[in-house]
This record gives sequence, C-alpha cells and structure tokens, in this order.
Amino acid sequence: MTDLPTDQSLEFAALLCSRLCHDLLSPVGALNNGLELMADETDPEMRQRCLDLLGDSARTSANKLKFFRLAFGSAGGYGDSVPASEARTAIEGMLAASGRVKLGWMVAEDSLPKLPAKILLNLALIAGDALVRGGQLDIGAEQRAGITEIVVRAEGPKVILDTELRAALGGTLGNDGLSARTAAAWMVRTLVTRVGGEIMLSQPGDPVLLFGASLPMSVAVS
Repeated sequence: MTDLPTDQSLEFAALLCSRLCHDLLSPVGALNNGLELMADETDPEMRQRCLDLLGDSARTSANKLKFFRLAFGSAGGYGDSVPASEARTAIEGMLAASGRVKLGWMVAEDSLPKLPAKILLNLALIAGDALVRGGQLDIGAEQRAGITEIVVRAEGPKVILDTELRAALGGTLGNDGLSARTAAAWMVRTLVTRVGGEIMLSQPGDPVLLFGASLPMSVAVS
C-alpha cells in the first residue's frame, strides 16, 4: 500500500477528525443537556441528578480525548516511549463508556515506543467496537529478538468485524474506500507496512477475533 497524495492525506486527516467528533458527540451533547436542565431545575434531588449526569459526561469526554490523543495524535510529552500504564488507562477509559467489555492486560513491557503504542491502541479500538454485545478484550505486547509483537483478542456473544474494516487491515481496501469508519484500520495497516512490519488477523467466521502485529524494533520508535 502506497502513501496517499497530499490532497488525499488531507482528506484522511479529516476522516480521523470525523471519527473523533462522532465519538465525542454523545457525551458532549449530554453535557449540554445537563446544563440546560440545571438552568431550569429547582428541585434539589433533580439538581443532584443533573450534576451526576454532568459528571459522567465529563469523565466520558475526558477519557475519549485521552484515548484519541494517544491513538490518533503524536503523543506529545511522552518522549520516544509511552508508559504501558498510560496506554492501559486510555483503553480502560474508552471501555468504561459501555461497561460491557472486560480488559485482560498482558503487556510485559513497562513502556512501548510510540509507533507500537499507537498500533496497539487502534487495534484495541477496532476489536472493542467489534464486541457489539460486550465480552472479553485481551491485549498483549512484548519485545524480543529485535521485534515488537502485539496481539489483540476479542471474544463475546456477538463479534462482528465489517468487511470494509477487514479489507483495510488486510491491505485490500482501495483509497476510494476510505471513510471515517475505516480510517483507523487503514492507518494501522499503513503504519505497520511502511516500516516493514506485518499485520495478521483471524479468518471470517472464526468465533474469536484475533489481531496480530509485528514491527522491527529498529524502526518502532517512529
């Protein structure tokens, strides 16, 4: 897969922004609704409920912003590596919004170079979205023999990975197939293959969704 021309790169950036805005619309809208209710409410019990709604919405918004900063941004302020605990906290914050997905954390390293951290976060996002009825999301990463290896496993009562997302991860999605929904998967594929790494994914129809990525450690700090 080749890099996008400049005009398409701008379009791709816009698609990532669209995904971010889509995910933030609900909690930010709830904040607005809560403030409007507070303005007209005089009953103490109802005002407390409004405050609870505002608190929940603020936490959800903050969690999503923290996740997207690491997953889509440059992770400024972390140097060359991202603490594994920060990546875990970001993923837990994203999963907390639904409350239906349990996280299994099997990352052996204390920190990950920025590129593997970005890949891990985006694969976790895609796998978490595939657990439409909740379930178990297991994430592992380790560095050995000059390779950073990442594994993401999703299992639940209903696991759905859309064909377009599978195509984006597998490298068969054309540039004209890019959308806000497939942008993260396309970015994962592009970043991994650009540094000579590999992406692996389970077959359609398998009861468990499995993603794997391997990146040379010599270039994994990008």
